[in-house]
Amino acid sequence: MFKFKFSPEKPLIQYNKSDTGVIVSIILLLGLGLVTLYVCSADYSAARFRGDSLYLVKRQGICALIGLSGMIFIASIKLEMLRKLLPFMFLVSLIFCFLTFTPLGVVKNGARRWIRLPLLATFQPSEAIKFVSIIFMANIFEKQSRLSEDDRSVIPAIVGMFLFFLIILMQKDLSTSLLVLVTCMIMFFVCEKKWYYIIPVLIVLIPLGGLLIALEPYRVSRILAFLRPNEFLQTTNFQVNAARNAIISGGLWGNGIGSGLVKMDRIPEVHADYIFAGWTEAMGLLGVTIYFILLSFFAYRCYRVAYTVNNRFAAVGTFGFTTMIFVQSLLNCAVAAGVVPSTGIPLPFFSSGGSSMMFTMFMCGFIINASRYMEDGIDLEMKGR
Repeated sequence: MFKFKFSPEKPLIQYNKSDTGVIVSIILLLGLGLVTLYVCSADYSAARFRGDSLYLVKRQGICALIGLSGMIFIASIKLEMLRKLLPFMFLVSLIFCFLTFTPLGVVKNGARRWIRLPLLATFQPSEAIKFVSIIFMANIFEKQSRLSEDDRSVIPAIVGMFLFFLIILMQKDLSTSLLVLVTCMIMFFVCEKKWYYIIPVLIVLIPLGGLLIALEPYRVSRILAFLRPNEFLQTTNFQVNAARNAIISGGLWGNGIGSGLVKMDRIPEVHADYIFAGWTEAMGLLGVTIYFILLSFFAYRCYRVAYTVNNRFAAVGTFGFTTMIFVQSLLNCAVAAGVVPSTGIPLPFFSSGGSSMMFTMFMCGFIINASRYMEDGIDLEMKGR
């Protein structure tokens, strides 16, 4: 069993300069995402919002600006402040989650995942939980690194994983709850915890997952539709089949942005969970290649930060946030291509959705902050304690 070491026992220095590669990759992904949203939403926006073809792009742009402001703030503060704010962030996120069951909650397709706020149309509290869960796990693993081997306990981490899983699951969002749980389990593994502690989790999780799927008819229909792709073409498989056809029609070079805008009407809500199919139809294999090169470059630079910095909290948090963004991106693309059952998870930087955009940028702010903790020097933040 391989063991990955975060933060070896040697001093470090905090430079003012952040990792340029990380910042460039974030800006490129954000810019490409806004362009793709315009490509996939112009006709939809014009038809639904009184001829304003830029409606969704402008709304996404506002959320992106809020996210950028939060990213700059998180990238500028001491990471120790985030650790101190963790109880407050968890409490606020929990309150927002429970507000989904009040009159402020918005019900879509039988699920209560959103609340109405004065300035934002809707807000999805599970996105906040995703952010808090990684901070929580990084904080737990940093504390345990300062204890002797005999005193270490995995109970707080395991309890935390299940707690975040259940909080999101209460909103009937199984896909996001599983994403958070899997990300936390990966963090558990790479932080040198005994892998056999995961076995009890899996023993509980596997039958629980089957039960949760069986209890909701729409989840059962999605599984059946995935197993029988040539059936349910006018119901459950309609969107998946339309997305697959759009991807195939893109060919090598794509149909072009102009022609793609007309054809994308056949994919319902293409600007949301199936935006990858819209981009592929417009830009073809060339566009897919560009996207995956950017995503891979982003993941490489961020993982490089995680394994280079010597502040364990920064390293583990960076690894967790990078893994969550990367896995979620791959999962969304797999759903659009029909490789896995439909999940309803958005594509980071791309899908229309203010909550997802803002908290993705907040995660990037943490990674940029962490990239300033370099090797071979003195840990100024630790020295100041």
